[in-house]
Amino acid sequence: MRVSAIVITRNAEPTIRRCLESLRWADEIVVVDSGSTDRTPEICGELGAFFHVTADWPGHGPQKNRALERARGEWIVALDSDEWLTPEARADIERAIAEPAGKVAFAIPRRSSFCGRYMRHSGWWPDRVVRLFRRDSARFSEDHTHDRLIVNGATGKLTSPIMHEAITDLDQMLAKMNLYSTTSAAMFHHNGRRASLITALVHGGWAFFRTYLLRLGFLDGREGFMLAVANAEGSYYRYLKLMLLGERKR
Repeated sequence: MRVSAIVITRNAEPTIRRCLESLRWADEIVVVDSGSTDRTPEICGELGAFFHVTADWPGHGPQKNRALERARGEWIVALDSDEWLTPEARADIERAIAEPAGKVAFAIPRRSSFCGRYMRHSGWWPDRVVRLFRRDSARFSEDHTHDRLIVNGATGKLTSPIMHEAITDLDQMLAKMNLYSTTSAAMFHHNGRRASLITALVHGGWAFFRTYLLRLGFLDGREGFMLAVANAEGSYYRYLKLMLLGERKR
């Protein structure tokens, strides 16, 4: 088997069909689900994916490694459920697999939308992510959130982007911000880090400055400002939650 596509899901009904349809050219699609209660299982079945359900949720990195362990292909294409491949990206991937030129993995640019606008600055473009790799040459980190691929070998670059519907509306933005700030604060606390109110304020201010000015977020219009504020709030609450976790342990 040449190519396996892997995806992890939970209640991904709004986006999973588009994701899987863009992967139907692969020799197999492996989906590992953490207990969806919507139509995600039915849609995956309709599109011929090998669908597996886990009894727990260990975090993004460990769950992706579970999907990787079930894949049989020599090459792996890994997408999130809110991402999809364009025909151009598929063609890039097929060329890279046919002539890898000594590379065991490839980073692919990702074009992400925020509240309906595809961002061209703000640190969201080109946002290269390693999503194509030889199965025996890489593994996902064990991070609960913001996992990364650990590659043993040379990594190349492709040019056509993965598409990503990152944030559809403010409700989703607030929900993600709350979830990610909670999980990352817990991870920081577990690793022995501590914070104060000053820490939270400094990190929040820096996140806004970096997104809106250093990364030219102001060129993304009102959505650039909204994203900068969201990043600032996410960073502020991450360290505020870390501060409170430290106080509870005293």
